[in-house]
Amino acid sequence: MPKRYKLTLAYDGSAFYGWQKQEPPGEEPLRTVQGELEQVLVRLLGTPKDQLHLMGASRTDSGVHALGQAAMFDAETSIPIEKMALAINARLPNDMEVRKAELAPPGFDVIGDVKNKQYLYRIYNAEKRPLWARNAVYHCFSSELDVLAMNDAAQRLIGTHDIEGFAAAGHGRESTVRTIFDCMAFVDPTHPDEVHITVQGSGFLYNSVRIIAGTLIEVGRGRFKPAQIDQILATADRTLAGPTLPPQGLCLEWVSYG
Repeated sequence: MPKRYKLTLAYDGSAFYGWQKQEPPGEEPLRTVQGELEQVLVRLLGTPKDQLHLMGASRTDSGVHALGQAAMFDAETSIPIEKMALAINARLPNDMEVRKAELAPPGFDVIGDVKNKQYLYRIYNAEKRPLWARNAVYHCFSSELDVLAMNDAAQRLIGTHDIEGFAAAGHGRESTVRTIFDCMAFVDPTHPDEVHITVQGSGFLYNSVRIIAGTLIEVGRGRFKPAQIDQILATADRTLAGPTLPPQGLCLEWVSYG
């Protein structure tokens, strides 16, 4: 009888076309996190590819990183659960890792059961280039950011709102109402040149966190007042929000089911 397994994954998204498997007709498959993990599981478990249904909690975009992506699959295997992560990692490429493998409860849904997830957006705010961190931060060198104003704006996002004003066109979701449990902007105490934005929510629309970060950075530059957030939430007008920041500064930190 197959059992359901839950994995917690970390990956450097720099060389991936996102989480979701992409196999364009007549072309070579694109390199994705789901695709790489699926290939390993097929070899490790001996499960035919068309019978392995691997699902992830968040469809991170090309270039986006993860410390705590969640995934699930069903399988029959003699591999002990305490050896599962080690067995998978021995076969994975060096830009991804299974941090934890566990048996999931019956009926567990890696997408539908999500209660909360947190994203981090890292902004490098200095003139010199972030050479060694260039694939993990957004470089903002034009001005010193007003982090207190950014945090004032961030706090205004907390609550249940229509967040369509912070979504890319063609997001494809019927409901655009989401709950933001927490949102902060602060200077990283261990890297004073970095401003971090963390956003916790029940779910997000396409590019929402990158647009939120782009809007907060405009506040930090003095181009928007913190009250701009209130207007965007009230009107759901994307044109009032800031730019969509690049993917490399974004990381999925964790997904919570409790």
